[in-house]
Amino acid sequence: MFIVQVALPIPIHRLFTYIYPKDIQPVIGGRVKVPFGNRKMIGIIVSLYDNNNSNIQEKRLKTIEEILDKESLFDQSLWNILKWASDYYHSPLGEVLNHAIPTLLRQGKLISKHSKLLWQITKKGICINIENLKNAPKQQQALNLLRKKSLFFNDINQYNITNQVMKSLCIKGLCTLKEYNLPTQNWCNNLTIQHEKPILNKEQITAIESIRKEDKHYVAWLLAGITSSGKTEVYLQILENILIRSQQALILVPEIGLTIQIINAFRKRFNVPIDLLHSSLNNNERLSVWLRAKRGESAIVIGTRSALFTPLARLGIIIIDEEHDNSYKQQEGWKYQARDLAVFRACQENIPIVLGSATPALETLHNVIKGKYRQLSLMKRVGNAKLVLQQVIDLKGLALIGGLSQVLIKKIQSHLYAKNQVLLFLNRRGFSPLVLCHDCSWIAECHNCQRRFTLHQCKNQIICHYCNNTKSIHNGCPNCNSKNLIPVGVGTEQIEQKLNKLFPNIKIIRIDQDTTRKKNALGKYIAKINNGEPCILIGTQMITKGHHFPDVTLVSLLNVDGALFSSDFRATERFAQLYIQVAGRAGRAEKQGEVLLQTHYPNHPLLKILLNRGYFSFAEKTLMERKSVLLPPWTNHAIFRAEYFDNIKVIQLLQKLRNLLENNSLNDKLIWFMGPSPCLQPKINKRWRWNLLIQHPSRKKLQELINKSLPSINIIPETRKVKLTIDIDPTEI
Repeated sequence: MFIVQVALPIPIHRLFTYIYPKDIQPVIGGRVKVPFGNRKMIGIIVSLYDNNNSNIQEKRLKTIEEILDKESLFDQSLWNILKWASDYYHSPLGEVLNHAIPTLLRQGKLISKHSKLLWQITKKGICINIENLKNAPKQQQALNLLRKKSLFFNDINQYNITNQVMKSLCIKGLCTLKEYNLPTQNWCNNLTIQHEKPILNKEQITAIESIRKEDKHYVAWLLAGITSSGKTEVYLQILENILIRSQQALILVPEIGLTIQIINAFRKRFNVPIDLLHSSLNNNERLSVWLRAKRGESAIVIGTRSALFTPLARLGIIIIDEEHDNSYKQQEGWKYQARDLAVFRACQENIPIVLGSATPALETLHNVIKGKYRQLSLMKRVGNAKLVLQQVIDLKGLALIGGLSQVLIKKIQSHLYAKNQVLLFLNRRGFSPLVLCHDCSWIAECHNCQRRFTLHQCKNQIICHYCNNTKSIHNGCPNCNSKNLIPVGVGTEQIEQKLNKLFPNIKIIRIDQDTTRKKNALGKYIAKINNGEPCILIGTQMITKGHHFPDVTLVSLLNVDGALFSSDFRATERFAQLYIQVAGRAGRAEKQGEVLLQTHYPNHPLLKILLNRGYFSFAEKTLMERKSVLLPPWTNHAIFRAEYFDNIKVIQLLQKLRNLLENNSLNDKLIWFMGPSPCLQPKINKRWRWNLLIQHPSRKKLQELINKSLPSINIIPETRKVKLTIDIDPTEI
């Protein structure tokens, strides 16, 4: 009896055993269609063996229905990475493998051969007298063509020849239809590199030479460079050697739509096939890119988080741009950190990896301290770009117009008068974050999430930004029927409205999730900005990443106070990164840049160290503070998160979990538990959310405790109803 173990895409930590007939040959890493209960599922084979000596009863096993792949979907390195990731993040292997392949493959689509059907002439067709076909002129025409060249099946239409004509020739033995294996598109022989390159400074030269010297084996490099220091040019020049060796490159970016300029830079420098992988592609496009990369036809693959799992035939380097960005951490389902897995993949493939950022994550800087990564620094702006001037505006006692102080308004006027552009940053979309009734004090609140609705005045709606619950406000207050509803607070939509009144002759461009929903909308806005005309940009975090606006000379962060007093210990790090990224949009060319920061707390220590000493001084200080109180990256966290409609059941499950984990770690004095405690957002879409946090200085000990406890956790009755997930190395509480 021949046995296979199959991983299925379900939230169960086990493999499923099936039998297969002798006449078919399954392959590890290939897909199969199997019966599962009353349905059919697509799974991936993990192991296979002859089970003649086993006690497993054949009658109890179901049979594989269909083998979908003749070869593995994964090379050995990627297969090992995914199996390791399943163990490390405690996610079912079936879900991990399913996440790593395109949607159409998950649905069971067969991978078509890289071939075409080809009409070829036979010996009889060569020798026959063409006049024998004088009564069939179309057959005569087709045979004449075949004597000159073979014809692909789909190409005969352009000669006004039908399939029936070709079949008639085939029946007469004059031609045959064969499968022709297409050659892999070889971009290597046609590689050319643009020779006009910018003049490098000493720091760039040092970085490029250092990486090139060791670009044939694994090294993890941190390329830490201030904004406008020329990191992209370093990427481009280290790629030259990789491409010349006919190797491929994988570039990870936080969001494809926000990195248009870096993509254009790659396309301008290299005349090689560059493929993009991101959520806007349809299923057929994603599969096509995946297959081209697997065959080695893509020289460079640029993608977001999940592009990490793309199989590449000859991978030579991985580059992670803006490596600090929190979007590299998957927050739903399998909660992996793409940055860390990319480093692991580079190590497994024995290739270099470059982590680039103006504001490296503290975990990354900690790995530099421990000697795991090597740091290269770019601390000078390239060309004639000057360091920005920084100023704090104390908002205490000042009258504001739509969140804008008079000091800021005057600055905007002066920069616009000088024919420059202005960027205003507020990480809050909508018109206002709160709506209340002036007559009865009713506040618009989403009962699904216990969060206040955000007013979107242009739609005349209030929307919950957590569950997307939407209500009309046409009918006024539901409590007293008053029409006197008041918006409280400021969002990007309201600022846009105020600016249109203050500057009626100036183009106002708002860039946020609401204005960029349509395909290519962001690209059109960026094109408007880059035409150089004076304008005011208003935006959320979308405008902070990767954009080069040479005519923006004034940047203002309108309200940063919320980030200064968060209960999340990572909030200060995120604000510091955000501030540097936003400030870096100013004065990126030869023009002097200026940054204004509006706050009620101008003497806050975080602001002082950021403005006076910069991000790396802030990072050094924060790392020492975290070390003194044993917080990551000096220690390790894991979170058990429970979600359910009944708050009591959620708490009860996590309390049982804590008791179990404590009993399994009685002799470990370094373990520390916190909770059960509510998440920072305790309710989303009617489901209550609570955490149990575990901390240990040893990652190995933490993993051992979880592995020891999981079998008992999985049989707790409450887990049948309450959704329980594990988040290793969490970035959100």
